[in-house]
Amino acid sequence: MPRMNADAAVALETLLQHALSARAGGDSDAALAAADRVLGVDGRNVLGAILKGDVLAARGDARSASSFYGAALASAQQRGADPELKGELRRVQQALADMRRRFEEELLAGIKARGFDEAQSSARFALSLDLLTGRKPLYHQQPKFYLFPGLPQVQFQPRADTPWLAAIEAAAPAIRAELEAVLAEPALFAPYVEDRSNRPRGGQAGMLENPSWSAVFLWKDGAVVPEVAARCPQTLKALEAAPLSIIPGRSPSILFSKLAAGARIPPHHGLINTRLICHLPLVAPPGSWFRVGSDQRQWKEGQAWAFDDTIEHEAWNDSGQDRTILIFDVWKPEITEEERGLIRALFDAIDAGGGATPKLGT
Repeated sequence: MPRMNADAAVALETLLQHALSARAGGDSDAALAAADRVLGVDGRNVLGAILKGDVLAARGDARSASSFYGAALASAQQRGADPELKGELRRVQQALADMRRRFEEELLAGIKARGFDEAQSSARFALSLDLLTGRKPLYHQQPKFYLFPGLPQVQFQPRADTPWLAAIEAAAPAIRAELEAVLAEPALFAPYVEDRSNRPRGGQAGMLENPSWSAVFLWKDGAVVPEVAARCPQTLKALEAAPLSIIPGRSPSILFSKLAAGARIPPHHGLINTRLICHLPLVAPPGSWFRVGSDQRQWKEGQAWAFDDTIEHEAWNDSGQDRTILIFDVWKPEITEEERGLIRALFDAIDAGGGATPKLGT
């Protein structure tokens, strides 16, 4: 908004004083009229929005009041808060928080009375409520290299879409036995985030060459690692049930991933959104956690899940033991056979042309 001249600023200040006096005197009609005149002159006036919100709140119109309180806080943040208004802004923040809490409580009570059951009803609908009420933030797919459009924004894939996970879970004891033999040779593990001479060095938030997050690969970047794969025939046999995301020279990667006691993997995003990353926890002490978007879960041995790694995710191990899981990647169920072939062709063409694209990793 252009800077006001001196006369306009004085007139605006006079209107604000009228509104404040009317509010103090309990004359809501006069306070509302004065606040409207203030906002007519300066639509983003912080105190004017607060005063109008106060009148609407006093009249029981919390929904409209919250919109003006929100506008006041946004204007204060954009313009810089007037020191004289700090007390008003704190009051408005608290009032807005109280309104949102009451709205959430009334909404949940209302839909429960109409048949909603948090334990049994649609998980997608439950998430929509969390987003509507602000209990959870919205996260999007943000692949660092390749975006395939039109795919659902799903954090953890519903089990109905991954029926083959049950067979892999059933094989967990045999896979765990093979893992124990690998764990007996610590030298097989190497830091998951490697320093590559043909790529710039990046701190990777402290994970570059950090042994706290280490791995042993059975397959890496779409190719078998023979010396490790030969040790783990039952693991590879179990994965025959999965629709592995096969892109020559790229994926799948199949690995045992170890996170040391007390270690944390910082929030990050994967490279392409046409696949799901699958975890089968094999050594999962209580206190080892994983977050994808707004959904946080604790690993439990033998209980697998599949998730979209292009949505922000992180892991931490607050237990006193190392946590080790089997990781592999599969096609998303929405990707057709034709599209799988075209995606393979795309990466083949990139490689044939010497395109600078990173390995897909997990």
